[in-house]
Amino acid sequence: MRFDDPHSFARPWETSVQHLALDLEVDFGQRQLTGTATLELKRSDGASELVLDTWGLAIDQVQGNDGKALDFAFGEDQGILGRPLVISLAPSTQSVSLSYRTSPNATALQWLEPAQTANGNHPLLFTQSQAILARTWVPLQDSPAVRFTYEAQVRVPTGMIALMSARNPRRRNGDGKYSFKMTQPIPSYLMALAVGNLEFQSLGPRTGVYAEPETIDAASWELAGTESMIAAAENLYGAYRWGRYDLLILPPSFPFGGMENPRLTFATPTILAGDRSLVSLVAHELAHSWSGNLVTNASWNDFWLNEGFTTYFEHRIMEALYGTDHAEMLALISRQELDHEIETLGASSPDTHLQLSLAGRDPDDGMNLIAYDKGFFFLRMLEEAVGRSAWDDFVRRYFDEFAFQSMSTERFLDYLETTLLAPAGTSRERLHVDDWVFGPGLPADAPRPSSPALARVEQEIQRLLAGTPAAELATEGWETQRKLHFLRNLPGALKERQLADIDKTFGFTETGNCEILAAWLLLTIRHAYQPADAALERFLMSQGRRKFLKPLYDELARTEAGCKRAVEIFERAKPGYHPVAAHTIEALLR
Repeated sequence: MRFDDPHSFARPWETSVQHLALDLEVDFGQRQLTGTATLELKRSDGASELVLDTWGLAIDQVQGNDGKALDFAFGEDQGILGRPLVISLAPSTQSVSLSYRTSPNATALQWLEPAQTANGNHPLLFTQSQAILARTWVPLQDSPAVRFTYEAQVRVPTGMIALMSARNPRRRNGDGKYSFKMTQPIPSYLMALAVGNLEFQSLGPRTGVYAEPETIDAASWELAGTESMIAAAENLYGAYRWGRYDLLILPPSFPFGGMENPRLTFATPTILAGDRSLVSLVAHELAHSWSGNLVTNASWNDFWLNEGFTTYFEHRIMEALYGTDHAEMLALISRQELDHEIETLGASSPDTHLQLSLAGRDPDDGMNLIAYDKGFFFLRMLEEAVGRSAWDDFVRRYFDEFAFQSMSTERFLDYLETTLLAPAGTSRERLHVDDWVFGPGLPADAPRPSSPALARVEQEIQRLLAGTPAAELATEGWETQRKLHFLRNLPGALKERQLADIDKTFGFTETGNCEILAAWLLLTIRHAYQPADAALERFLMSQGRRKFLKPLYDELARTEAGCKRAVEIFERAKPGYHPVAAHTIEALLR
């Protein structure tokens, strides 16, 4: 099936990549990958060219499978899309081999100096290919509509280990040479590589965690329930099809919570809260093994198909493991965050549609809470409309029928109507499906969860505002989610003595839980609470997760003095941020 992708130059309906063989050398001194990429092709009748996506790559030579040089030329630079690479194919060409080098400024690659890692003695490299950054480190067809298998030979400095989104080694070897194989076809954004001083600990028969030696024990303890999550997911929607599920805990500069690279989720160290309260992130990345990795959005305009299904699946895993009350608490928090996102974007903004129109824009612009949480509530609405049993049967069938394929929004809606809605005696029109998918904001019939646990938190807020000291509030047993709800629902006009009382009671300024600390620091910026100023600067200097950075810099920039301070901090912090996060903050401060 042909899918037109506005963010790729490739024409896979003419010539498509079926398999990739990489042979790479990792050079930390030059901040460069060098080597070859050999692409096995499938050609339609009459196809005489292979068009690849590249961005900043230097191509030294292109050869066919017969060893003869092939003509190639770069097209015009298209900004964030990079440049097309057009290779002329001989009639007998079945594969092409490209000798190439990456740029030291390749956006997908973050080269960390030893001082930026936990041990301080070894550098570290990791990639972030989503959404269209794979083209900055591999010449390929960088579209989620194109799937391929791959193998790789990677040479790294001795004493370091290389890992990929593939079958991985468990320990460092003596010569720095590593081999990889991914036998299931994946899209390019799931290509991943990490190199560093990393160790492995097993979590179960098919699960484990990699991390720096200083972090591995904490990570192993925090993630001990991963095997149970896989079992819960399989009970819901069928077998896990990727063999192993391991995680890599990266240094703080990793710009996202997690990245669902097959067989090896990349994860932020901010999930290591010390109380296992933030493991819903693992449930989310694991759920991607079905929604996203198995059935993939055909283009980034269809991003909600990846993230809406994954967020729904995440909530179902958490319900299976921790009960309905906990799941409803998470759902209510999601609804509140979604309402805030819609208010920020504007209720009539086309960026609040599920189906997006991102042509001419960075697809990263569409990676906000709309795809995740509006997508989740749309699917929850469908579940409530047809009943959980019918809905679960549909989802299981969907994953089975379209496994290892790409899915567009219209194709999904057609399948939804014929396979689920019509047999259930309802329709797209009756359920206002098109309003959900192609319209702005939230329809009036959007589910609104309720949580008695969070309602009691709101009662304690009212007691606080009525004069009850923070130490006398009924807060025993509050986990991360209730503390977050407390912070996010405090009014905008607290006195300094009230903030000091809250901080003394809860210890928010010194907490090691980054979710709570970020919410507290946001509150302190709004109230110009100076005792937290040093903690704010430490946090912005030491954390690179964009989810935390963007709201804090945004809040600082609302005043002239705050904006000046934000720029000063950012200039010092920027070298430690991933380019994805740095670009976001630069645009915000402009």
